[in-house]
Amino acid sequence: MSKIAVIIDNYFEDSEYTEPVNAFREKGHEIVHVGLKEGTTVKGKKQQTPVTIDQSVNKVKAADFDALLIPGGYSPDQLRAHESAVSFTREFMEKDKPVFSICHAPQLLITADVIQGRTLTGWTSIVQDIKNAGGKFIDKSVVVDGNLVTSRNPGDLPDFIQTSLEKLT
Repeated sequence: MSKIAVIIDNYFEDSEYTEPVNAFREKGHEIVHVGLKEGTTVKGKKQQTPVTIDQSVNKVKAADFDALLIPGGYSPDQLRAHESAVSFTREFMEKDKPVFSICHAPQLLITADVIQGRTLTGWTSIVQDIKNAGGKFIDKSVVVDGNLVTSRNPGDLPDFIQTSLEKLT
């Protein structure tokens, strides 16, 4: 089974975290919460879902994991202000490991400068950001470009989860 890093900070979109993580766990995959400070608890923006950070992003490498989940909400925008989070995300793309990105999560990929020439989707307010970073935007529930799986919003979660699980098998 796969070991999946979930890079997360405060004000993540609750369902974009809970639903994929529950589905991954149901299939026997290991979840490791990676954030800015080990041992702290971050919370979702609507339901205040608590998540305790297992490992600091300063102390991990993509080589320690099989895949990366980036929930949306405000979390990706906050994380992209920290070089360690940006570098960690970039490593997954450079090593061609599966990256599952939903809603606002492409903001972290944009800052990591890894979407040039890639096809993806995301929340409507970041469409121009995706294009400005050299990505090709497609308005679909799920878009797969090699190792990268992207979706637009919580309404896309069933397709996002199914496609992400397929990448792990």
